[in-house]
Amino acid sequence: MLNTFVTITLYDTQDQQILDGCLNLCESYEQMFSRTIETSEIYKLNHRAPNETTVTISDDAARLIEKGLYYSQVSNGAFDITVEPITSLWDFTGDEHRIPDEAALKDAVKKVGYQNLQLDGNELTFLSPDTAIELGAIAKGYIADRLKDYLLDNGVNSAVINLGGNVLCVREKPGKQPFKIGLQKPYADHTETIETMNIKDLSVVSSGVYERHFVIDGVNYHHILDPKTGYPYQNGLVSVTILSGESVDGDGLSTACFSLGMEKGMELVESMEGIYAIFITEDGKVHYSEGAERFLAK
Repeated sequence: MLNTFVTITLYDTQDQQILDGCLNLCESYEQMFSRTIETSEIYKLNHRAPNETTVTISDDAARLIEKGLYYSQVSNGAFDITVEPITSLWDFTGDEHRIPDEAALKDAVKKVGYQNLQLDGNELTFLSPDTAIELGAIAKGYIADRLKDYLLDNGVNSAVINLGGNVLCVREKPGKQPFKIGLQKPYADHTETIETMNIKDLSVVSSGVYERHFVIDGVNYHHILDPKTGYPYQNGLVSVTILSGESVDGDGLSTACFSLGMEKGMELVESMEGIYAIFITEDGKVHYSEGAERFLAK
């Protein structure tokens, strides 16, 4: 689901129905937030009639778009939820890898701008007919948080939700032990880690240039796209990992901080309460925000 592998592990119950409920919930959110499923709420917003400027949206869509707009603002548009005209030109999942036409990218860049979205409660207003929404960089975090709510409501107090590398730990392991979460080594096999962290009741989300990417003429083209150029960011970073209470924040910030680059990204994280970051640069060095190293397993 969600174009990735979804794994949910329960530590304090063997109730299969709870797992089924989680996956059903996951599927219902995918049907709501996908930009490619033609019945989804986001697809319908992006294919609205030209004269349709203000639309009433669901509570879930409003909450997620509100978060997306927040991270678009605090990153000054380095992260932008209206990047859909650009992302739709790239294909990082298919077999045929190609760089989009430069003229098409230049045209798409003009259509991007989170300032063209206004949210007032459940009323979403589009200030431009060209504006289209892309929630791929933040939706998995939101979905993970809702799955956690569901598990807690059903009496589960020890679980790990893993939405393709978006990891959310529900409380702690039985025996009051922390979960051990590995930090993937960039470009390596998924089983190879550079660090292991002790995590209790936190989300761990990474964004990197090795997740969805292809190489042409020695250049690595990855899925974290610069809204101002239409091309992937080339800023010396290979990954950003965020530790946060809510996974939606980790998801938004991992992309926003990657987009901002290490200096500004670190500044943003350190201005926030209860958020920690680990940056890996192209030279293989690991950089920790203040307080992040205390999560490393000794």
